[in-house]
Amino acid sequence: MSFIIGPMRKHVNGHKELTSHGDIVKISAPKTIAIPLANGASDADLLVKEGDIVKVGTKIAQCNGKFTIPLFSSVSGTVKGVEKRMGAGLKQVDHLLIENDDQYTFEAPFAPIDFEKATREELFDFTMNAGIVGCGGAGFPTYVKYKFAVDVQLLIINAVECEPYITADYKEMHEHIEDLVVGVKAMVKMAGAPVAKLAIKATKKDFIPVLKEAFKDAKNIEVVAVPDVYPMGWERTLVYELTKKRYERLPIEVGCVVSNATTAIALGQALTKGKPIVEKIVTVSGDGIKKPTNVLTPVGVSAHDIIEQIGGYASEDVLLIAGGPMMGKTINTDAFVITPSSNALTVFINKEVREIACLRCGKCSDHCPAGLQPVRINNAAKANNIDALKKSTANYVLTTVLNVVCVHTSVLQRLM
Repeated sequence: MSFIIGPMRKHVNGHKELTSHGDIVKISAPKTIAIPLANGASDADLLVKEGDIVKVGTKIAQCNGKFTIPLFSSVSGTVKGVEKRMGAGLKQVDHLLIENDDQYTFEAPFAPIDFEKATREELFDFTMNAGIVGCGGAGFPTYVKYKFAVDVQLLIINAVECEPYITADYKEMHEHIEDLVVGVKAMVKMAGAPVAKLAIKATKKDFIPVLKEAFKDAKNIEVVAVPDVYPMGWERTLVYELTKKRYERLPIEVGCVVSNATTAIALGQALTKGKPIVEKIVTVSGDGIKKPTNVLTPVGVSAHDIIEQIGGYASEDVLLIAGGPMMGKTINTDAFVITPSSNALTVFINKEVREIACLRCGKCSDHCPAGLQPVRINNAAKANNIDALKKSTANYVLTTVLNVVCVHTSVLQRLM
């Protein structure tokens, strides 16, 4: 902790008790599902046509832009065509429509491999062809993170899940701990790291011994308890917690690679079962939901269908967020669908909030995880002083930092 910039983090009430102990509800896919033909800014080339019969796991498209990202069907049935719809990223994107035959016939699109016998290059290619992307919300292609990393000293598996309300990672680890072990070990090999640390909140006292037992034969993989504060799950905060080092752009600058625990599980399932990411555990929570819970849903099912199957909204006037309350995006429709990187739907009753003007108390500066001075940034923005804005935000991307730090007042009030 710095005397000048404060602790740069804060404990918040995450309201995780709403979903952390209940059973996972299995969601039935509707008669027609819609799979987004894009990943981030990369559009996909379609590999099937209207009338084609597909199975769960059929490769339906592939993004061939800067990175290679294949996409797979999450149901078996008949291709009905392509339709442009609103995506979770608030952009209109093409969606492949598939008429679900309710049989869920599975066909592995690739063969499992033994990661212990495979070379690093073979693992890079396998991870790429399996379509493994960051499952914590970012959706960044996993193979890229490892293929181009040089001189890795520490692999960090992020199981912190510090975003309020979300417990999907926690549930995933409970349900698939064997896949987690395989995935983490494979990631250690891909990274070429001498040691790995799986970071989880110290408050998970019952689950930490389970994880340690699961990894007991892996001498170079350590389960590490970290403080229950926000944003401990942010790469910069977590890397500093474990290494006491800071970096400008990427963790590899200080010898680290960071992957989400759910991403490791997805890799483990691909390696052992030949299964791509065709279903997700998603947390549906908030005071705007009648029955907050975690659901197991096929990719391509809409937020509307999921919420309807678990009991519906608690009010006619709600705010629906694709993701968590801190880093998610509020969307004015529930027609958007779950993607391979989705992890939560957060729903709040829309209430009027009386905002208070800045009192210059300095607490935002104390707790800012990026060490910024929000008051100075605000003043520079009001004065349209571009040079001061660049200086105030150092080398960080302004919009990303403000998403982490300057949370809407109504969300803060729900958490404090």
